[in-house]
Order: sequence, then structure tokens, then C-alpha cells
Amino acid sequence: MMAGSQWELPPELCCRPMAFVALTGLDVVYNAVHRAIWDSFCANRRADRVPISFKVLPGDHEYPKCRTKRTSYEWYIPKGILKTGWMNKHLNLVPALVVLFYELDWDDPQWKEKQSECATKVEIVRSSLQGRNTKVAVVLIQKKTPLPPGEDLVASERAAALCNACDLSGKSLFVLPHTDHLVGYIIRLENAFYEHAQTYYYTEIRRVKSHKEFLNKTTHQLLFVRHQFKIAFFSELKQDTQNALKYYRTAYSLVHELRAHETNMLEIKTMAGYINYKICRLCFQHNTPLDAISQFRKHIDLCKKKIGSAELAFEHSAWMSKQFQSFGELFDEAIKLGLTAIQTQNPGFYYQQAACYSQDRKQLAHQLYQAGASYPTSDPLDSQSGGLDFYGQRSWRQGHQSIDPPDAEKEKTGILALQIKERDVPHSELIIALLSNAVAQFKKYKCPRMKSHLMVQMGVEYYHAKDYTKALKLLDYVMCDYRTERWCGLHTAILTTALQCAYLMANVKNYIIYSMELLGRASTLKEEQKSRIEQNFIKVLMNKVPDAEPDCDQSSAAAARLLWNDRVALAGSNEFTIEVQDYIPFIQCKAKFQSPSFHVDQPIQLQVFLRADCPHHVSFNKLAVSLSNQEYSQCCVVESSTQESMTLLPGETKCHNFSFVAKTSDVGKKIEMTGIEVMLGSDGGRCVFLSWRGAGGDAASAHEALQASRSSRRWGRGAESRQELDWDTLTIQHSTMIISRVPKISVQLSHQPPVLSNEMYCINITVQSQEEGVAKDMKLTAGLKPGQDANLSQATHVALDGSKVCDHTAPPLLPDIPLGDLKPGEKLERRVYVRCVSTGPRVFLFHVAYSIDTTVEGQQIVCKCHKDETVTIETVVPFEVSANFVSTKFEPLERVAVDIPFLLMTDILSSSPWPILLDSSSLQLLTMTSNTPRQLTQLQQVVLQTDESASECFCLQCPPLTNGSNTVATGQYLISWRRQSSSPDTPLIQTTVTLPHVMVESVPLYIHADLPSFGRIRESLPVRYHIENRTALVQEVEMAVEPSDAFMFSGLKQVRLRILPSSVQQMLYNYYPLMAGYQTLPQLNISLPRCPTTNTHTLRRFLPQRIFVKPQGRQLDEASIAAA
Repeated sequence: MMAGSQWELPPELCCRPMAFVALTGLDVVYNAVHRAIWDSFCANRRADRVPISFKVLPGDHEYPKCRTKRTSYEWYIPKGILKTGWMNKHLNLVPALVVLFYELDWDDPQWKEKQSECATKVEIVRSSLQGRNTKVAVVLIQKKTPLPPGEDLVASERAAALCNACDLSGKSLFVLPHTDHLVGYIIRLENAFYEHAQTYYYTEIRRVKSHKEFLNKTTHQLLFVRHQFKIAFFSELKQDTQNALKYYRTAYSLVHELRAHETNMLEIKTMAGYINYKICRLCFQHNTPLDAISQFRKHIDLCKKKIGSAELAFEHSAWMSKQFQSFGELFDEAIKLGLTAIQTQNPGFYYQQAACYSQDRKQLAHQLYQAGASYPTSDPLDSQSGGLDFYGQRSWRQGHQSIDPPDAEKEKTGILALQIKERDVPHSELIIALLSNAVAQFKKYKCPRMKSHLMVQMGVEYYHAKDYTKALKLLDYVMCDYRTERWCGLHTAILTTALQCAYLMANVKNYIIYSMELLGRASTLKEEQKSRIEQNFIKVLMNKVPDAEPDCDQSSAAAARLLWNDRVALAGSNEFTIEVQDYIPFIQCKAKFQSPSFHVDQPIQLQVFLRADCPHHVSFNKLAVSLSNQEYSQCCVVESSTQESMTLLPGETKCHNFSFVAKTSDVGKKIEMTGIEVMLGSDGGRCVFLSWRGAGGDAASAHEALQASRSSRRWGRGAESRQELDWDTLTIQHSTMIISRVPKISVQLSHQPPVLSNEMYCINITVQSQEEGVAKDMKLTAGLKPGQDANLSQATHVALDGSKVCDHTAPPLLPDIPLGDLKPGEKLERRVYVRCVSTGPRVFLFHVAYSIDTTVEGQQIVCKCHKDETVTIETVVPFEVSANFVSTKFEPLERVAVDIPFLLMTDILSSSPWPILLDSSSLQLLTMTSNTPRQLTQLQQVVLQTDESASECFCLQCPPLTNGSNTVATGQYLISWRRQSSSPDTPLIQTTVTLPHVMVESVPLYIHADLPSFGRIRESLPVRYHIENRTALVQEVEMAVEPSDAFMFSGLKQVRLRILPSSVQQMLYNYYPLMAGYQTLPQLNISLPRCPTTNTHTLRRFLPQRIFVKPQGRQLDEASIAAA
């Protein structure tokens, strides 16, 4: 028995049991037809085909002999639970069915001879299966396709004769035509074979069950287990997995009922493990994973304390490891077939536990190691038969079931042989393989911490296996996670192992890195350990061989010294650059610019703080700061001149100050620290450059800064009162901005907001110098501030000339207006005019730039300064204009009549906060004509205050239309204006208002009246009506005057007239007023029989409706006048 492979599960246990069918009579080598038949049976078997294992055997094949059937178990003492060859025998050696293939057609001329030959071959098969219940069947290979059953009488007769000759039932004779549909016939044959195999295994199950009545629980406990296992296995072969699971569970319970002692403990555990494997496999197959997990936990709980002999305790750990590994493999296989696992229940946990037991096995094996012990001369592990008869038994006492071993000396020799063989087992390889499987699972199910934990164990195992390269690779990979998450204890332990690997490999750079981290603040080592590491670190810097790390393998340490001596002898490759941001070294660095921004006329100052966390002082030879502008970097280098100034004491913070003058071309640019470099060692030994990215900080700095900020918020700012520097409160300022020199000028704006739309708005700019020198080349940029709405740029125009209104070509911003030089204390003024076409707020920018000579740190530089002033000004409409059409009676008109005068009323309402001077106004008519010969403005030099209005009235008349449209455009109303406060030479603003369109209509009859402006009581009031026919037809007019209580009248009360085209008829009436005041005139009713669409109201609207009647006056004499 081999100690390394005895724990592997036998392949016949792990495979899926399938019915074994032997095929004889096929020559698959030389006969193409037979080869095609065999390929159809075994090639490309899909999942929907019946589960059968086929094997081609010769016709005279010797099958395993069947032992004589036992009639009584009265004196039988079993030697073990299950023979090692039993499963393989029924899987691959003893068939459930033997099929004889024979080429014979129903019409073969030599039928008799071939029938006898076939019967002889069947008899040979039966004789080789003597005592077995194996079924025998015959398949006739025929060239022709058979007729349907009952139609071929010859075939039926000869089939019956062949069955009698071969002693076969009709269900055991088959015909296989070799045609194009061979696969279809083969599948039908398979189904028939499967039914025969089912019958065979059913018979075998009944046969095993029949032994139960002969057994007793005193001496035949092992047989109870054996028979239940066999029934379950036959059920699996029969594909009855539900019953198989039931019998396996029964067998498992019976195994644990066996009396366990040291001599049979291994056999009990072995069989329990095999049966548990079968139960779990079937549970996963039935898609009941919780049952499988429950069974496995029960199995482990029952077996974990069955250790057996203390001298062979490593065997128990190996067995336990195999149990977990096997279950993990089953679990993983089930997942691949569709089972869903979760993060807290996946195969990785079982692989991990298997690795733990393998580690226990390794530890126990080392404890039992006996120095000088030699392997026994007569190998107790070598059995006479070459293998074990029963699973789980010892080779030197096979078949022995008593409590005490039969030969104590042989027992001792056998245990020694097992211990010595265990010494040669590659434990680390086994552990690494299991851990690797577990890592793959935890990676799959996104368990990063479990993955890292197991990778550390893998690295340690590689270290023990002396594969230091792989160990270092794994440990270095996971170190980053523990470093980032601040697991200081774990990180220190990993670093210690990694340092040992680096020493044993003589890897100088990694040795330096891990030494620096173990000396750093994140290390949990004791002071004396840190002191030892620091001494070794200094030796490496001096190009000497460091002392060996404790707990290193002696032989490996000796080989490492030779490697280190080779490294020391090498002249080159003694410079190492270490990117510190990925580690936590023993030197901390923080840097900051003293201000987030500096004016160009100020020296730029930065500070670099260094702190050592090692037990003893450390010296460095160079400190250099790299900046984004390389020219400045030359000013930020310090090298050792005195030893004291470049020494860092443990726990103390040291500050180095640098300053330099910025270039004027860098104004507006950012200067950043790109890196900081500290050089340890010297040119005579090794040079180690610690390189910090940016302004310092390592892998733990961000976390520490967060903790420090929380602490400062919690405890207040009391630390500021301390004299020494508090490292945790130091902040990093990695960049600064170069900004222009502070201008010493004042810019004042004077104006009168808001801006009135379209006016030339004046803004006065006053610039006064407060500089000590001459401000040279002063320029002004004025106008709309960039970055606003694009529409504002098109509606804003800026000009320097205010004597005329600028047009749309004027820009929104005037750049670089030269102002000349400005001496100290001098003042200058400029005017800028802004014209805003649209309303709304605008932001205007006034940018004054100049240059001045100044001195910084003894250097003469020319500084460019500028000052910006911005102002937001609202633009408003100066006035609102409304226009209305009214009749000559001042009544609103919706339509105007052709050639009939009407009035246009315009109202100008001031909305300006400042007084407006209206200079003039005018009309530009398109279609209309004016009834006023000389049209003079009524608004000349009119001043409007806020909310005041001015009105104008125009008498217009619409000529006849020629285009057929009933709507005409009136024209435009032009207003010239300016602010009253502006100077007289300020250009006038002309605002154009488009007048509304009006609807025009033609009237057939136009009536108007001539009457005095007033009347007097009881005095005659003559009224003359003019009736004008405006059509091309003779119009009949019916007129009637309605009586009124306020008037008497004389004239025709009712009359019928005929008026020729374009003629005028006059009617005279004398009205006699009876009442004073505003009185309604007698209404004139007019109708046109030839124009029924024209009503009286339409014709009467041009007539006056009322008149004022004065009372009758009295004659005043002179006396009355004198008295008054």
C-alpha cells in the first residue's frame, strides 16, 4: 500500500454506474460491417440514449468464475466489509447481458449448417457464464430489410427453429439489417438490451436480499453493511437512484453501528467515506443540495473523533482532508451542471478545510519523524497478492477482525513503515493544490478577503517547499490588500516571511523594501527585532552580507550566503529606486507649498518634512524635489554638507525649506510637485533612492490623514498651541498657482443706469495710479463681458465716439484701447458709449492692463498687472407707444370707410426712470392720405417724466383700394428723442413704431350733416343733411325723421328720393330746441331698398347724435351790470 495514494477514491466508486453489456461475434478490425455496427453503439452517444456500457469480447471469453453458492452462514465469519474488486467486477467484468452477433439471412442456402454453428456459439457463451444469471441474446446481421411481422412466413418458421436450437426465448432473438438506417435499428436494439439488463440487476438484488434471513447481528454485522451496499450498487446499475439512495443510507447507518477499535477503525472510516460519497453524489444528482450538505456534516461529526492509533494520527488527517476534497469536487461538478451556489456556501470552503487537514497531516508527520529510523527489510506493506482483498484493511493483517493485532512485532514494523513512507509524501504540493482550488472558488464567488487569506497560506507552503520565487510572488501580490486595509499584524507576519524569502534568494531590492516596511510605523515587531533588521539594512547599504534571518532552513541559509557574496562582488547594479507610494517605509515624507497661490513678485516657498520611524537614527545624503517646470527643480535640491544636518532622529520631524522666483511667463499657470527623492547610502556602497510621487505620502497616508481630521474635529485644535510639529496635522499642498502681481491702480465707473434701449449710453472710466513707478503701456478693454448669451453679443455695440449713433457693425467688446503711460498719482479718464438694442441685464467688463518694473529676491523682472471691474446694467424700453383708430366723433373704429375721414390717436407712455425729451414726431403713410395740408408735429420739445404720456391726433382718409384686399397697412410712426440730462449735441435717437393694419369697407351712401356747434332754447336751429350716392347705380332713398321730446322741427317728416350715381342730395330741417343741456337730436331713419344688406345703423353712424342746447339769455341793463 502506498501512503501517498491510498486515500484516493477508487475510479469505480466515482464513475456513474451503467449496465454492462458484452458484445461477441464482432470482428471490428477486419470486417467493415462489424466496425460500422460497433461505431453506431459507442460513437457520439447523446444524453437521451440509454445508459449502457458496451464492450466487444471474443466468443470464448472467460468470465469471472462464480463461487459455489453458500447454503448456510452459521459458521461463516466475514473477513471484511467489501472486497476491493467487487465494484469493478460488476462494472467491467460480469455482464448483465451477452449479445452474440451472427451473420445469417432467412433465405441463406446453408441455413441448417449456420443454425447449428450459431447454437454452438451460444452454448460456448453459456458455459463460460456457468452459475451466473447473465442473459444471452442473439442478433442476426442481415443484408436485406425484413418484411413486416406476419408477412414473411419463412422468417417466422426459421426464427422459431433457431430459438429452439439455441434455447432462447423469442424476446432474445433480434434482426439487424445493415442498411442506411443502421443507427435507428441500433437505438431500438439498445432499448431492448436495456430491458434485459434491468431484469438481470433486479434478479441480482433479489438474490442478495435473500441472504438476509440467514444472517445474525452477532457475527454477521459486516455482512449487513456489505449486502446493503451491494443492493444500492445494483440499484444504481439499474438506474433506480431513489432506491439506491435509500439503501446507501441504510448501509451508512449500519457502518456506524459496527464495534470500532484500532484494528478496524480504518476499514470503518474507509467504507463510511465511500458510502457517504455515494449518498452525496446522488443527492446532488437529485437536485437536493441541502440534503447533501446535511449528510456530509453528519458524516464529519460522526468520524472526526475516530482517530485510531495515535502513532498514525496523520492518517486520520489525510482521510479527513480527502473527505472535504471529494465533497468539494462533487459540489463543483453539480454547479457546472446548473446548481446555483452562494457566497457563504460554495466549494471553496470545503477545499479550504481539506487544506487545513492536510496541514495538520504535515505537522503530525513531522512530529512523528524519527531520526535514523530505517525502512524494514521485509516490506510489511507489500501483500502477497499484490493488493488488498478488502477496502481499508492493513496489508500485514488482511482479513483479521479481532480487537488485538495477531502479531505485535509485525504491527510495530508496519506502523514504522507507514511513518517512513509518510515522510516522503510531498505535503506542501498537496496543500498548495487544495488552496489553489479554494482560491479559484472564492475568486469566482467574489470573496476577496478569503482569497487573500488562502493566498498567504499558499505562499507560506511554497516557502516550506523551498520554492521561494513563487512564495515571494504570491505574498507580494496579497500584501497590497493587507497594507491598504491596515491589517498591521497580518501585514507584519507576511512581511517577515517575504523578508526570509528575499534573503534566501539574495534578492537585494526586495530585501531592502521589506526591511524598510518592517522598520516602519505599520510594523508590529518588537524593538529588538527592528534593531536587528535595521543593522542588516545598513549592512546592505554598505554592500556587505546581512545576517541570516531567524527560523531559516540551515541548508538554504548557507546557500543564500554564497549568493549574497556574489552580489557583493558585483561592481554594477548597486543603485535601486523604490516607488514609496506602494509601501509603508520607515521614512515618511510630506511636502507643501506655503500658499495655494503666489503673486509673481513674491518668492515661491515650499517645505519638505521628513520623519524616521526606525529604532535608531538614519542618515541620508540627498533630498531633491521635482517640479512640473524642470527649471525650478534645480532650486529644490539639498546635499549633505555636514553629517548632522542630514540625519533623522527617531520620532522627530525635520523640515527643509526651499524658495525660488517664478518667471513672468508662468503667470496663470500651475506649478506642481511631481516627486520627492531621498537618497540613502553612498556611492561607495549601495544607493537607495526613495521616490515619493507628488508631494509625499505612502500607502497608509490617506487613511492616517482621515483619522487625524476626525481626531481634530473631536478634540478641537489644541494641538496648534504646541511648539513642536505634529506630524498628523501636517497637510500636503502639492500645487500652487502663479498669479499676476496685485495692481496698485483704482478703476472707477460713473454712469446713470438703466440703459434706455437704442440710446448711446455713456460710461465714464477713471483710472488713477497708486504705483511707486511708472505704469507703462496701459491699455483698456471695455465692453460686453465674454461668455454670456450669444444673442446679447449681436444686440450690444460699443464705441468711443458718442457724437453719432453707432450701427450694427460696431463690436460688443473693444480690446486694447491704448491709454499711454501713467505716472505715480496721476489720473486719466475715458468715455465709452454703449448701445443696447434688446432689453435685459448685461455684464460689462472694464479691463485695465499695464506693465511695471519691480525687483524680487534681487532679480529685476517686468510684471504685467491688470485690474478688472465688472458692472451689471439693466436695459429697459424708454416708452411704450399705442395707436388707435377713431371716428371724427372720437368713437372707436373696427373698420374704416373708403374716402371718409377718420382719426389716428397715438399715445406715448414714458417708462424711463429719467426724463425724456421728445424732439419731434412724424408719420410715414403707405396707403392712407392725410387730410391736414401741412402736418406739423404736436410733440416738439416735450419732456416726459416717468409714467407721463403724450398724445397726438392725425386726420386720415383711405382712398379706394385697387388690389381687392380689405386690409391695408397704415405706415410707421417716427419719434426722435434723447435723455433730457444729456448734452444738446448728443445725437437724437429715432424710434420707429409700425402702426397697426386696418380693415377697409365701402359704403353705398355717405350722409353727413352741417349744423351749428350749439343751439339755444326756442331759437331756430338749421340742420342741412348731405346725402351722397357712392355707387354706380341710381339709389332710392327712404327717409323719415323720428319725433323727439326735446325738439320741434319743420321740414319733410318722411320722403322718398332718387339720387343719381356720384350725386349729392341735400335736405334742410329747422329744429326748435325745447330743453337745455346735451340733447339727443331727432333720429333720421334711412333705408335703401336696392341695398337690403345696408341697415339704418350703418348709414346713421356718420351723423351727430347729440348737441348742446343753451338756455335762453336775459337782456342785462347797465344798472344790473353796475350792481354786479
